Formats: sequence, C-alpha cells, structure tokens
Amino acid sequence: MQMLTKFETKSSRVKGTAFHPKRPWILASLHNGSIQLWDYRMGTLLDRFEEHEGPVRGISFHPTQELFVSGGDDYKVKVWNYRTRRCIFTLQGHLDYVRTVYFHPEQPWIISASDDQTIRIWNWQSRQCIAVLTGHNHYVMCAQFHPTDDLVVSACLDQTVRVWDISGLRRKSAAGAQPMMGDPLSSQRLNTQGDFFNVTDVVVKFVLEGHTRGVNWATFHPTMPLILSCGDDRQVKIWRMNESRAWEVDTCRGHYNNVNSALFHPKRELILSDSEDKTIRVWDTTRRTLLQTFRRDQDRFWCMNAHPELNLFAAGHDNGLIVFKLERERPASAIHQNSLLYVKDSQVRLHDFTSANDAPMVSIRTAPAGQYLPPPRTMSFNPAEKAVLLTSDAEGGSYELYNLPRQVNGQVSDSAQARRGAGSCAIWTGRNRFAVLDKAAQQILIKDLTNQTTKTIKPPVTVEAIFNAPGSQILLSTATSVVLFDVQTRQVVSEINAAPVKYVVWSSDMSTVALLCKHTITLANKQLDQLCQVHETIRIKSAMWDASGVLLYTTLNHIKFALPRGDSGIVRTIDNPIYLVRVQGGDLHCLDREGSVNVIKIDPTEYRFKLALQHRNYEEVVSIIRNSNLVGQSIIAYLQKNGYPEIALHFVRDDTARFELALECGNMDIALETAKAIDTPAYWNKFSQEALRRGHIQMVELAYQRTKAYDKLSFLYSITGNTEKLVKMQKIAIMRNDLQSRLQNSLFIGDVEDRVRVLQESGQHALAYLTAKSHGLVEEAESIRAGAGVEEANITSADVAGGSKLLLPTTPVISSTELDWPQLHVSKGIFDGKFNFGDKGAGPHPGKSRVADLATAAVDGDDAAGAWDIDEGENMGVDDEEGFGGAGADEVDLLGDEAEAGAEGGWGIDDDGELDAEIAAEATAAAAAGFVAPQPGISELEVWSRNSTLAVDQIAAGNFEQAMRLLRDQVGIASFDALKPAFMEIYTSSRSVLTTAPFATPSRIPLRRNPAESTEASQYFPAKIYSLSSSLEQLQQGYRATTAAKFEDGLVLFKRLLLSLIFVSVDTAEDANEIKQLLQICREYILGITIELERASVAKEEATEENSVRLVELAAFFTHCQLRADHEKLSLRAAMNTAYKHKCFKAAGEFAQRLLDLVPTPQIADKARKMITICDRQSRDNLAINYDARNPFVICAASHTPIHRGEPAVNCPYCQAAYKPEHNGELCRVCTVAKIGAKATGLRSLASAN
Repeated sequence: MQMLTKFETKSSRVKGTAFHPKRPWILASLHNGSIQLWDYRMGTLLDRFEEHEGPVRGISFHPTQELFVSGGDDYKVKVWNYRTRRCIFTLQGHLDYVRTVYFHPEQPWIISASDDQTIRIWNWQSRQCIAVLTGHNHYVMCAQFHPTDDLVVSACLDQTVRVWDISGLRRKSAAGAQPMMGDPLSSQRLNTQGDFFNVTDVVVKFVLEGHTRGVNWATFHPTMPLILSCGDDRQVKIWRMNESRAWEVDTCRGHYNNVNSALFHPKRELILSDSEDKTIRVWDTTRRTLLQTFRRDQDRFWCMNAHPELNLFAAGHDNGLIVFKLERERPASAIHQNSLLYVKDSQVRLHDFTSANDAPMVSIRTAPAGQYLPPPRTMSFNPAEKAVLLTSDAEGGSYELYNLPRQVNGQVSDSAQARRGAGSCAIWTGRNRFAVLDKAAQQILIKDLTNQTTKTIKPPVTVEAIFNAPGSQILLSTATSVVLFDVQTRQVVSEINAAPVKYVVWSSDMSTVALLCKHTITLANKQLDQLCQVHETIRIKSAMWDASGVLLYTTLNHIKFALPRGDSGIVRTIDNPIYLVRVQGGDLHCLDREGSVNVIKIDPTEYRFKLALQHRNYEEVVSIIRNSNLVGQSIIAYLQKNGYPEIALHFVRDDTARFELALECGNMDIALETAKAIDTPAYWNKFSQEALRRGHIQMVELAYQRTKAYDKLSFLYSITGNTEKLVKMQKIAIMRNDLQSRLQNSLFIGDVEDRVRVLQESGQHALAYLTAKSHGLVEEAESIRAGAGVEEANITSADVAGGSKLLLPTTPVISSTELDWPQLHVSKGIFDGKFNFGDKGAGPHPGKSRVADLATAAVDGDDAAGAWDIDEGENMGVDDEEGFGGAGADEVDLLGDEAEAGAEGGWGIDDDGELDAEIAAEATAAAAAGFVAPQPGISELEVWSRNSTLAVDQIAAGNFEQAMRLLRDQVGIASFDALKPAFMEIYTSSRSVLTTAPFATPSRIPLRRNPAESTEASQYFPAKIYSLSSSLEQLQQGYRATTAAKFEDGLVLFKRLLLSLIFVSVDTAEDANEIKQLLQICREYILGITIELERASVAKEEATEENSVRLVELAAFFTHCQLRADHEKLSLRAAMNTAYKHKCFKAAGEFAQRLLDLVPTPQIADKARKMITICDRQSRDNLAINYDARNPFVICAASHTPIHRGEPAVNCPYCQAAYKPEHNGELCRVCTVAKIGAKATGLRSLASAN
C-alpha cells in the first residue's frame, strides 16, 4: 500500500479540512484565523476568507447548498456563501472555543461542539439555536450527525464518548414547534422540565467509557452500526451499538502520541488515523491489525477528512495539508477487436461491445487475511493463446499469467492455475512468449507459456518500464526518453525524447503511437518520429485512438482530443475521472473507478471538422458546416489562425465578425455589405483603408461619402483626374460654407476666380490681390485694391524669379470614372457558393487533397442527367440505346500541337556548333599570339543535369537520352512519340533569348526555378513548366467535359493530363501523393470513358442477344470505375435502366441499391426504390451476363472484361491499368506510352529527393 499524493499546500497549521461533495474543492481552516478554498485538481488557491479572530478549528461544506460553516476561537459560528464570497450571518451563543461544526445531511441544522462543555444545534434558516446538549464535564472536542439516523456522537476530554438521540428534535421540527432561544439558563430549565415529563428533544442514548485519557475524535461508520474514537491515550477504539446498548469491540494500538482524528474508509474495510507522532496509520477493520504507516519527518497531523464520494482523503498538519489516496483506482484492462478484458472484484471479466454482455472469466489472487494486496496495475492479452498477464506492485513488483477459458459460459476458473513471477512489467512479444522487466537487475527476461526463461537481454539503457510495439519490437521507457528496441536483433531502432511514460496507446493499424506522461502526450509514428506534443496542466488519465486517426484522451475533468498535427480541444467535461477503452463514432466506451463499463455520448463534430481541414477534405467541411451548429468564437479564431478566414466568413452571421473576416481574406464585396449593415464611421474608415490599399477606387469613394470625409474625397478625385466630381465638391463646400474646403477644391480644379473670392471672404485681401494680379485678373485686382482703400503707388510688389510658373493643376491623362486598379482573374475557390444553408444535398465524399477537392467540388450528378441521356420518365424502360450522348468539343492542347507528333526530322536540337567552332578558332589564335585564354566554366544546363535526377530536369538541360533512360527505368516508357511535344516545350520554355544588338549573337539565359533562393550552384534547378496547379485545372476541364457527356473530349483531356503528369515536379511528399491520386483518377476515367464509348458503339449495331449481353456488361463495368460521386450516380442510373430494359432484374436491383447508398435527390431515390420493389418480385437475369458484384474484380483495359481476384493479371508500370496475361508486352491502352508488364521502379516527381 502506498500513499498517492494528489495535492499538497504549504501554509500555517491546518486545524480543519472539508471536501466539497461535487466540485474538486477543499476548504482548509488555519491556526492563523484564515480559511482557504483550494482547487485540488488544478492546484490553485481559489479564495481566502478572513473574518474570524483567532484560530479556525471547524469547517464544513453544505451537501447541496452554496454554503459552508466555520467555527473558531472567537466563540462564533459563521455561515458563508462561497459564490458571493462573504459571510452571510454569525451564530453566537458559545462561551468558549468552537472545536467542530457540521451541517446535517437533510435538515437545515448545524451542530457545533465547544470548550464550554456544550453541543449546540442551530437552524441556519431561522438563524437560531434549537437545542443545547449538556452533560459533558470537559471540553467537547467533536460532535457529528449520523449519516442516516437521528443520532449524534460526541467526544470529550472527560474520557467519554456520548451518543445522543435527536429524534424528538426532528419530530418537533416537523411539527413546526417554536425553536428555543439561545439563553443557556432557560435551556437548562426547559431540559429539566422535559426530563421530568420524559419528552426531551435530545437525550443521551449511550455513554461509552473506555479511554484512559481525553477523547479527541468520534465518528460513525457510514453504513454499519459502528463508532470510531481516538484520544490522548494513543489508542483508536472501535465500538458497536444496537438499539439497547453499545460496547467496545477492539482497540488499535501503535501510535506513540496523541491521536487527533480517525475515520472509517468509506469503501473498504480500513481505518485511517492521524496523530501528533507525525504519522498516518492504516488499520484492518476486521482484524484490527496495522497495515501501513505513512510518516512525515517534521509535521504533526491535526485533522483528517474523507471525500463523501471519491477515494480521496485530506490531512492537515503543521505546515499545510495533503490530499491523497491509498491505491490506484484505474482498472487493469486490455481490448481486442470487439471485446474488453478488465479486472473487477478480483475477477478478470469479458465485456462484449456489440451485445453489451459482461461475464466473469477467471478469478485472480486475493490478499491473505490481515494483509494488503494492491490491485493489478496493467494487463496484456494474448488472443492466440487466450492468456492474460497481470502486473501489480505487490512484493516489489510481480506478474501473474492466467489462461482464460475458450468459451464464455459464466463459470469462473480458479486462480490456483496461475503462474507467477517477479517483475515490474510484463508484456506479450509473440504468440508463445512474453517479456518481463527485472528493474532491479536491469534485465529483460523472455519467457514461454510455462513461465520458463528462454532468453535474457541486457538493455542498452536504464529502463523504467516496457511497453508493446509492432512485431518483435518493444518500447523501453527511460527517465528522459523512449527507445524502440528489437528483441531479436537486440538493436536500438530509434529513440524519442519524452518524460517518464505511464501508458502507451497504439492506433488500430499500429502506425501511430501516443506516449502518455503525467502532464504531456507525445504523438509519434511507428518509427518514433515525433508528430506533435500536447501539454496539460492537470493529470492525463487515459487515451484511445479514433478510427479517423484522432486521439481522444481524458484528464481529471475533461474529455479532449488531439490531432496528429498538434491541434487539441475539449470534447466535453466529466464529473469523475474515466478511462477510455474504445471510441466508435459518437460513442465513447470507458471504465470508471468502480470497474463498470459505461458508454458516453460525445459530439465529434469539432475534431472531425479540424481533421477535415488538415486533410483538405473540403467536401466534408462543407457537410459539417451545413449540418451542424459549429459556430463559436473558438472555431472562428481557429479558422483565422490556420489560414481559413474564407470558411469562417461563409457561416458566421455576426456582421462585425464577418467584416473582419472579409477584410482578412480580401473579399471586399462582403466587407462592403457588412460595412453597410454596421454603418458606423470606425468601420467605414477601416474599410476605406483596405479598399484603397487594394485599389478599389469606387469602394473608397463610397466609404468617404458615408463618413463625409470631404477633404479625402477631394484629394481622391484630384489624383484620379475626376474633375467633374471635383466641381461638385466645390459646390458642396459652398453650401457648407467651408472656406478651407472651397480653397482646396479651387486649387485642385484650377479655378482662380473662386480662389480669389475665398481669400476675400476670409479677409485675406493682400493674398486675394496678389493671386488675382499674378494670374492676370486685372479688373478683380483693381476692385480688391479699391475696396481695401490702398493706393497702387503704396503697393510694393516682389520681383518674380525668372522661369517661375503659376500654380495650376495638371491635366488628367486618362479621364475615366472607373479607375479601379486592374485585378488578376482569380477562379472561384472551393467554398464559393458552397454554403447555401437551405441546400441539404448529399453528404460528404471522402478526399484528402486538392485532387480530392476537385473530385468533390462539382455539380450534383443528378443535374447532368439530360446531358447523359438518362430517361427521367416514370416508365422503367430506356428509349435511347445510344448511351450517354457525345457532342464534339474544341480540343484543349495541353502538351503541344498534335500535328507536330508526326513531323519528320527527329528531335534535332541546335547545339550551336558554329558558335563553338568560332570560340575554338579564337582560342587557337590567342594561343599562337602567346595569350592563354581562360578555361570555359560549366554551363548552367550541365549544372541542372548534375543537380537533379528527375527526367523533366534532364529534358530542360537538353539531356534527352538520359531523360528517356530514366523514364524507361521508372515507369517503363516504350514509345516516346506521344511525349515529343512535351519534350520540346520543356526544353524551349526553360530558357530565354536576349537580343543585345542587331549584329550580336543573342544571349540564351537559363530560367531558374528559384532565382531568389539560388545562392550556390548546387541549388540551381530549371523553371517548372508543368505544375500541380495547372494539372488540377486540366482535371477540372476533364470533369466538366464528362459531366456534359462530351466523352470524346473528356478522353482527350484525361489522356493528355495523364501524360503531362510524367513531367510534373513537386517539393513535398504530400504533393507527390497528390500526383499519384491524379494518376489513379486519370486511369479510371480513361478506362470508364472507353467502356462507355464501346457501349455506345455496340448499341448502334444490330440488336442481337450477344449484343444485348455486351450492353448490360459494359454498363455494369462502367459503374465499377472509381469515378466522382456525381458521375458514379449517373453511371448507376444508366446501368439500372439498361439492365431493366434487357430484363436483367437482379442486376438492375443491385444498381438501384448502390444508387440509394449514394444519397441521390428525393425524386431519383423514389425511382430507385420503385426499381428495387419491381426487381425483388422477379429477382433473376434473363441474360447470362458475365458480372457478379459480390466477386471482387478489376477490369482489363484492353478487352473490357473482368479479372477476378486470384486470376493472373499484369499491369502497366506507369498508370497501373490491369490487363490479362495475353496482353503482356503490348503498349498500354490507357497511357499509350508504357509497356505492359515491364519492370519499373516507380515515377519520381519529388524534387526534394534530389
């Protein structure tokens, strides 16, 4: 047994403690007169109450109200409200120190014990004393109510313990009798009179004598008729009582100083006592033997308290208090598939998640009489042998091996069959072997099922614990790191820094691991490469992986989540700690501290939303926003922080928040809309600044008009040359009688007459005269002079410098009212138009990248039925057998003009041979003249070729042969004819030609990929010609052509995109994965379109049974191509109609069911349900078609026939299209460039791999 300290404070001497029944709070009453309120989970001081004069000895929380009561040496009992943080009232009546105070569990009563030799019961609602219990003849040290009965127990220094019957007081209170007043003399007279008539409210029921010195404490057992007392005689006594008498049962001896308090363990048969001998002792209730002693070197213990619901205890000592528990409460458990194994009530039990059945499997070892055996700490399960390993701290660390019964029949196996051994950790490392850590000897013992040691391993580090790992590996936890160790090779595979690890949780596929420490969680992959680290201020209790790769974990009071990239958040709060064992959707299966399996409902929306954002699965993001109430400041802040303000903008409804988000993401239209709705000067000013910065002149004008910023408007019209509106501004200034604005506008317009008038009106006659005179306004100047009464002879004019000019405004070069800065054309983003909250369209379609973004960002396939020639009538037949249609479209040339593909003359490239000859001749002449020319440097093209092993960079450098050799090795290219236009485009586009003079040779300048970052030759790479973004645009064109049923055009687009992907280079592994996704999409669409074109061709032929069979087969095969959801719906509808028309009812019903699974529109769903109803009545195919949806297959790209699982097949090394073996060695029908069945290493497109 060990004391597990959960919280500790440093303060003055603590004389009393009290746990809050629900919240993680504890009150401490101090000897210095202060009362402290602590949160023991967070370890923080919440509040301090200081109104008592002198030490506070008694403290207690109310079980339900927001109250607590205190009593101290100032003879006062105070009732406090901890929410308002003040004392509500004070109860006065005691004549000496108040030792203890407690609330009644049901009645509005408070009991207090005092050194005035009395016990008082107060009604805290009426704030009056209702009973005074007299009879003790010394200090009353303690008085408490019984938890359920109408009894009170008191302890006194007169060496007695008294039990009082308060049933009369309850009856009197229930009858509504007037409470007694607080005069002790009148109460004694009343009690005397009551005794005479035998109707006293409170009577002494038992007087327990047995202590040889004063009794300091007495308390009831929570459920049994037992009393516990302790005193200055250093003894702890147990008393039993019935209705008629009470007697001493036994005495616990062992303390060697005064015992100040003692209590019964609320859940186990244990007694805890604390003493001034600086110890807390644990006793066995049944045998009254000492089990454990916990000692502190400097602190005497004065009080002790138990939590009313949890397994927590608090003890006050000379320098503070300590909150602790005596044993671990986490049940040992292990999970396998849909079953949970866990330990409860000394049994290993099996819980089935599917059926919720719970049955015992085997009983485990229990403690011998009078001894303590700690519960198992961990469990490791071997599903192959149906065996479990239980590890506990007993005997310094031990393990037990139990074989579980093969069948669950409710019978419990005997624990005598268990095999035991010493070791601090034991885990399974194989089917028939397990590893045991001998921590003292620092050895890892490998044992078999008979518990015999077969191998001994000396670990390379000092190991604190061992945990499971994939394969033959184990995790070694040290004080500062975790080591991945291979048991067979005895080598360290990898290592990661981490605090001492308590638990390790692997994901279901063993690809990621969570290392749980006391306050941190480290997420890593199976090579122990750290993904992220999560820090918590309170203890982490458990964790479990979700199926989507999100880690859910629990602390003392929260269920939280952590994403692999570091984001975390709160899922919900919990009242008591729980231990997660399984996460399934919105159901959280967990074990509580009682060993019960519970299911907690959670809302996974937030972490699903953040995970979808991280994976760029925008279709799911759209679905979550549409179908959930995920709106809040935290989500908005998260979106802003992670660079997604446009998403928050579309579902935030608050105008202020929308305004800020719109400015952040540059959506000036929405910013203008919200600014109009808010319509305050501050927001218009902010809007005008951003609009001016972005060059939206008209928006700036509107903002200035709304804020009546006339000066800014005038300046704006001046710099934009809008003289018409400047004239209007002048008129407005005249109406406003604003001389300053009139002068400014007249300067902008060049209106000298009005400027003169303004100066006159403002009294500046000299300036008015000077202005008129200098601008040639002679009559106005003379009028001003005459009006001022100044003779012309008295006017001294300054000499005008030569070359000076009059101040006149410039003439606008471009006179236009629309002078917004030209903006780059930006295509609509993935979220533009997506957030129509009235649209309850289909649900999310999984996607993990920008490729997947395009694969889901399109119109619903239900709207394209007209283009695909799908009959929408109520009849179930198909009138048009020509398939989906096929209008022509303009070709989009992605790799160059196709006419060049057949051009003769090969790929001759001008190597500047003549120029090289001239250079050589000049060098020879210089040598003959005695001058040695410098050696030529390395061409940048050669540097490109050296720096990169990508084929596209070799092409840019002109090294065509090396590029073709790389492509043959990587993707098995056998025919380069179709790639010639791309070769030439890459070569010519990677350099620029600069003509310096008509007679000079043009300079050829290589174009680098990263000129700003290229500081060394090793960083020189050619410019990218084909990029991932351009490929995504081509993919979008292919999608549009397919949606419009322009299959010939779509086939051309997808084939050209497939070929262009050979030359796309990317910088990250994530983008490289997107290239692979694009390859798969192109392959599936090319295969599907060729199948559909063949079906259209067959439909035009004569209607024979063979052709009918082929029509149904091709329509069925088209539905098994991995198309986008809207295209898959269209293919299923076409296949359903085709199969129904040719009386293949079974197949038609299957297509209809698959269509329903994709959640089509209600109209199409009704049609599919009708089709299922009709087909279920007949449930047969009248044609013998070669199609079985339940037998997995791939489609041969040459013959368009199925290749079922297990049948031989060959693949294209580039596009991975499948073929039957007879096509081995031919050119691939999909990509047209690779040789089927050729060996290849795989396409390399990651530039960083260089």
